Amino acid sequence: MGDRKSNVVLTGFMATGKSTVGRLLAVRRDASYIDTDEMIVRRHGSIEEIFATKGEAAFREMERNVASELEGTAGLVIATGGRFMLDQDCAAALGSTGRVFCLVASIEEIKRRLLTDEDGLVRPLLTDSNETQLELLYEERVEAYKRFRQVQTDERSVEEVVEQIETLLGKD
Repeated sequence: MGDRKSNVVLTGFMATGKSTVGRLLAVRRDASYIDTDEMIVRRHGSIEEIFATKGEAAFREMERNVASELEGTAGLVIATGGRFMLDQDCAAALGSTGRVFCLVASIEEIKRRLLTDEDGLVRPLLTDSNETQLELLYEERVEAYKRFRQVQTDERSVEEVVEQIETLLGKD
């Protein structure tokens, strides 16, 4: 089933399932799971706080530092932040460690996931104004994500998505 020593890197827009799929895939591959955003939060505080106090440029530099740190690793399942792999340096660093898969979902499905948690409870994360921003951000990134192997997550269980990734890994 592919080279288990290589990393599997998951990228894609927010709410496409990177963290959820990554955790199950790591269990199935008997691999360690890494979330790049979680690494940054543990070291520097919340992403919102970083953006507010240090700015986006500082956050992007933190992402590049994490990518550089992970460049020499193997045997990991790595879930990245939504823009992480769109940075040329980050993509080069992690792309060299294994296979990259981009989890994709429709903007409608992303909105649904952002508004509802796993227990079906509504989370008021989207207001009308930031829903428009979300749509613009999605449109801005969707083409850039196409350079990575696409894995559709709409109307699919986590297990189905993981099985597809395992199948794709086994073919190479």
